[in-house]
Amino acid sequence: MTQSASDNYAGVWGNRIGFGKRPALLMIDFLQGYTTEGAPLFAPGVVEAVRESETLLATARRCDIPVIHTQIRYHPQHQRDGGIWVQKAPVMRDMVEGNPLAAFCPEVLPLPEEVVITKQYASAFFGTALASLLVTEGIDTLIIAGCSTSGCVRASAVDALQYGFRAMVVRECVGDRHAAPHEANLFDIDSKYGDVVSKATVLKYLGQFSAR
Repeated sequence: MTQSASDNYAGVWGNRIGFGKRPALLMIDFLQGYTTEGAPLFAPGVVEAVRESETLLATARRCDIPVIHTQIRYHPQHQRDGGIWVQKAPVMRDMVEGNPLAAFCPEVLPLPEEVVITKQYASAFFGTALASLLVTEGIDTLIIAGCSTSGCVRASAVDALQYGFRAMVVRECVGDRHAAPHEANLFDIDSKYGDVVSKATVLKYLGQFSAR
């Protein structure tokens, strides 16, 4: 097949859903295991995503947009609460309390008043109270930053759609360990599950809330 993916999908996939009226910012797993050189999970794309997300996070806070962070945590002795995932990906066993690799990146550290969702699997929704929290607060739009694009970001975007939320993935603010899965999953998310948008577009959207 000589046709490009974009041409093949044109007119079939890729409809835009756009922003809604009430957003929240979801910061997915910005943990030091992804930004520490030499660590098994190290992903250069996440280093850049953290840097880009500092402005996004500061803007959401200034505009009084709800900010929700996620972290991965397992039982420190056996990680059995990770089920099949830690068998498939034993590298995730580092995500235990007390391991520096499981700590939040200091540049995007949660504030004491911000919600931190603890999860054991890829999606921020699976086995957590996230959907109930968003419904309770009247959220219709989930602005997504974090890592990794091909893992927890993708899984959370898919579930956001399935729970009835507008998933808006901020291109500059998500990252992965390799460009190929990163770009492939952004293409797939944008085609089928949400909108992949620029940080500038999101900051402009958030600007309307600061004027209120």
